[in-house]
Amino acid sequence: MARRGGAGAAVVHDERARAGGLGRRRATAAGRRFPVRGQGGHRWRRRPTGLRSCFSEGVEVTPAHTDSSDRPSKVSWDPQLYLRFPEHRIRPALELLDRVSFDTPPAVVYDLGCGPGTLTRVLTERFPGAEVHGVDSSPEMLRTAAEAAPTAHLHQVEISSWRPRQRPDLVFANSLFHLVPDHGDLLRRMVRDLTPRGVLAAQMPVFHRTPWFRLMTQTLEDGGRGGTPLGAPGLRRTLYRRHTVEAMGYYDLLAGPNTEVDIWSTEYLHVLDGPDPVWAWAEAAGLRPVIDGLTAAEFAEFRTTYLERLRAAYPPLPDGRTLFPFQRLFLVVHSA
Repeated sequence: MARRGGAGAAVVHDERARAGGLGRRRATAAGRRFPVRGQGGHRWRRRPTGLRSCFSEGVEVTPAHTDSSDRPSKVSWDPQLYLRFPEHRIRPALELLDRVSFDTPPAVVYDLGCGPGTLTRVLTERFPGAEVHGVDSSPEMLRTAAEAAPTAHLHQVEISSWRPRQRPDLVFANSLFHLVPDHGDLLRRMVRDLTPRGVLAAQMPVFHRTPWFRLMTQTLEDGGRGGTPLGAPGLRRTLYRRHTVEAMGYYDLLAGPNTEVDIWSTEYLHVLDGPDPVWAWAEAAGLRPVIDGLTAAEFAEFRTTYLERLRAAYPPLPDGRTLFPFQRLFLVVHSA
């Protein structure tokens, strides 16, 4: 059903956003690409450089302290916090959706990790003839999604154990897989479950080397009294563990004679309003394990130190706004 290019084609490229409002001016640097002979013609891909693509072992952000048995505990979600900065949060999803096209309209669409249903509603409007399903593990998010997308079918289920009731024409996963450990097999299974010429489209934030995340983990290490750690060691180990890999890892995972893979990354330069906006951004998602994992007294200590460090790392401009670079990785997979 999907409209595609030549058989076996794939492109890995980078797109970097520049400053200006929401970063609307964008320059594209495709980088060097090397033809690889494959079934049906050439596949274009970058030559790997230091690729680490082992999903089963994960990618450690910090070499020490990490145990492969650590897994994130269930995280609580607040839909109202997540609905802050709506223009910034929805933009990557809309840009991903713009890369999805079909020769004939899709009949079955799944929005995985649908959250408060903002994108689910967009999908019902974009594909009015489709049966649209929203899937999330959070009952709080699904209650909000029911109001945002009243015509969608909503399901509360853990993504790692999810299987579609019908073969989907489109599986859309916005800002999800970075939360799912060992999701390589899950991605492959989702592609196999697609209808012929179906599409898997996903977007993942890339944040483990950013100042706000590094300062968060640093504050857990030394933000207590006298520079002592905050929270249980398992909380810190969970945060150190990165569940995503580099772009070439996803290409190697998903490319084949029966798929076409398009992967790119975009760095947005968000211009945020309000006091301590980076804290407000992180509080909705990245900080959730910390909020859930610390006692009230520990969190008060953490908040004081972390806010001070964030203000130094992301100082406001003279007009009071704050620049917040944020990178995201996108992938679109078409099945044969």
